[in-house]
Amino acid sequence: MPEKKTTVFIFHGAYGSPEENWIPWLKRELKKAGFEAIAPRFPTPEGQEIDNWHRVFKKYEAMCGPGTIFVAHSVGVAFALSIIENMPAPAKAAYLVSGFRGTLGNPKFDDLNKSFTQRRFKWKEIMANCEEFHVIASDNDPYVPLKKAEELADMLDTKVEIVEGAGHFNALARYDRFEYLLDKIKKKK
Repeated sequence: MPEKKTTVFIFHGAYGSPEENWIPWLKRELKKAGFEAIAPRFPTPEGQEIDNWHRVFKKYEAMCGPGTIFVAHSVGVAFALSIIENMPAPAKAAYLVSGFRGTLGNPKFDDLNKSFTQRRFKWKEIMANCEEFHVIASDNDPYVPLKKAEELADMLDTKVEIVEGAGHFNALARYDRFEYLLDKIKKKK
């Protein structure tokens, strides 16, 4: 009987898609390394509500369980945490890139992200439902201040992993590859 592949879900952020930044590259590299890699497309900016994203993810829920790995970018981090809150068995790991909760002080994004980031997080359940968390942040992110990553890391009882000069880990910051992240995930196989 063939060994079951580790499933990695990759979540994009606001105004994003599975075809941009480092997501398509990471998905390809993970598949080459023997992982099952899935990057769903969520509605954004039109229809960007957490309930709508959960409707999209519903078809993947049965694939979540022990050994699942979550990778999320920006507001996708808050979405990943909402999935982890309700996991039937603990996930293996969560890699949270440029993540935050609450507001950023930018009305355009704060309004769009409100249903994801300005809700009551069930931290006890989140902590119980994932074996380890990696909060990855840049020291020069133009959207998510480092203190937001530090707040998130505190809630998850972990440390921030700082990647210098990575901006928002997007195409604008020349992030069409993400070797640091790939190396970390491959160690979880």
